Amino acid sequence: MSPLPSRLTLGKLILGLALLSAIVALANTLHASYRVQREQLIGNTLEANRVYASKLAETTQNFLLAAQQQLAYSAKGLGSRAHSVQELEREAARLQQQTNDFNSVLIVDRAGTVLATSPQSLALQGVVLNSSGNTEALKRREPYISDPYQSATGRLLVAITQPIFNTEGQYQGYVSGTIYLRQTSILQTLLGKHYYRDGSYLYVVDRNARILYHIEPNRIGQFAKDNPAVQAVSKGHSGAQEVRNSHGVLMLAGYAPVPAVGWGVVAQRPTEATLAQLSSLMSAVIWNAIPLGIVSLLLTWWFARRISLPLWQMARNVQNRDTGIAIRHVGATRAWYYEAAHLKQALLYSFNLLQDRIGKLNRASMTDPLTGLQNRRGLQQGLEDWQARGQPFGIIALDIDRFKSINDRFGHPVGDAVILRIAQIMRDDSRDTDLLCRNGGEEFLILLPGIDVANSALIAERLRAQIAGTTFDDVGAVTVSLGVAHYPSYHEDPQQALRLADKALYMAKEQGRNRTVIYPLEDTSLS
Repeated sequence: MSPLPSRLTLGKLILGLALLSAIVALANTLHASYRVQREQLIGNTLEANRVYASKLAETTQNFLLAAQQQLAYSAKGLGSRAHSVQELEREAARLQQQTNDFNSVLIVDRAGTVLATSPQSLALQGVVLNSSGNTEALKRREPYISDPYQSATGRLLVAITQPIFNTEGQYQGYVSGTIYLRQTSILQTLLGKHYYRDGSYLYVVDRNARILYHIEPNRIGQFAKDNPAVQAVSKGHSGAQEVRNSHGVLMLAGYAPVPAVGWGVVAQRPTEATLAQLSSLMSAVIWNAIPLGIVSLLLTWWFARRISLPLWQMARNVQNRDTGIAIRHVGATRAWYYEAAHLKQALLYSFNLLQDRIGKLNRASMTDPLTGLQNRRGLQQGLEDWQARGQPFGIIALDIDRFKSINDRFGHPVGDAVILRIAQIMRDDSRDTDLLCRNGGEEFLILLPGIDVANSALIAERLRAQIAGTTFDDVGAVTVSLGVAHYPSYHEDPQQALRLADKALYMAKEQGRNRTVIYPLEDTSLS
């Protein structure tokens, strides 16, 4: 019998198939890893920018309210009796020089004539103002923060005005503090330091989507009505989304309103800068996968030889001229199915290793990288599971009091250490069945299955007292505010029940912090 022609052997086919499977599985793992990490980075950045914008919006609101209060005190004194021109000039100078809140101060009578200014270099004394800000202030006769307008001196500004009434309640005019938008002002002091080399920046718009503050001075006074983030914040909404800025750059924007005046603060970071660290991360995944891939290929090659050997023996022995010897030798290869089972196990083993890696990446996407607590995705999965099983649970919303000041005074590493310590206290004081979640920044959620609202409040108060009694390295004492609600007794929608706990948390903040507040059950219908 002539020798058979050379062809692909089963061992080569198995080895080739195993190599192809390993490459496909590795590519799938890398793709899944990239998608998970990308979504996590973008989600974290959006949430961080939203929280950051909210903090700055709160700071801006507090400043505006304080400025109005300062002008109100002055207006009350000016209305108590008649004042000479010198006294009016001294009062204007005091308001303008006492703090850095105003670029200029004007005292105007009810006819719109300027009685006194500071600085006096404005040369407006005796001038009758006809600007839109003056007209609106005289018309309203109430505390007023103007839209941007061009002043008599040609400057683009915002005016904060306070009416002056005499002791008989008669309108006498107003006192006004102005903020210049294109010159150095309090807005630059509050917001100008928040610019980073990676392209992150923030800006402020008014209710009409007109830019009040921007790192690019030429943008101030322009409108940004086509920006989705500006459209949302101009309507009083807070949130985060990916947008394209005026230069065509994709940005991850978080935004929050300033309710007192209808302004909005937008903090954003380039998407490209956020995803820059993905390259090094994916390189690390590939290098970590190579050793295991090499070991898997060596094992596959060995199993392929073992599997192909019986077939090679049968092919050789079929050519034996002695039919009896050939049959006997072929009969000796009955281990075929046993070897095939081992091949299947080897392939399954390789795939299981790769699937295990994907599973670990998926689990990582559901946990907060700093504390190890559940993140928003893990929280959502837990809520869906409990809702499907009809599981009632207590809700505790927790927020670290004045956390921004901790970061500002001691730095972000110390702030992270405070968050880690509080997360550990939460773990130590919880059951295995409780769901602990870091909701973003310094905010946490604790879901207590099978616990009613009264016992949830006791647990929250115990946790508050334990944190208040803990001494934190470098910081010392740290307090938290907590809000308590319950599902489904407070609301049949778990998301709405969470919002009620969050409202209770803000009630705790408003009542002085370092306290636990149960959301009033009678108010749940208003949510």
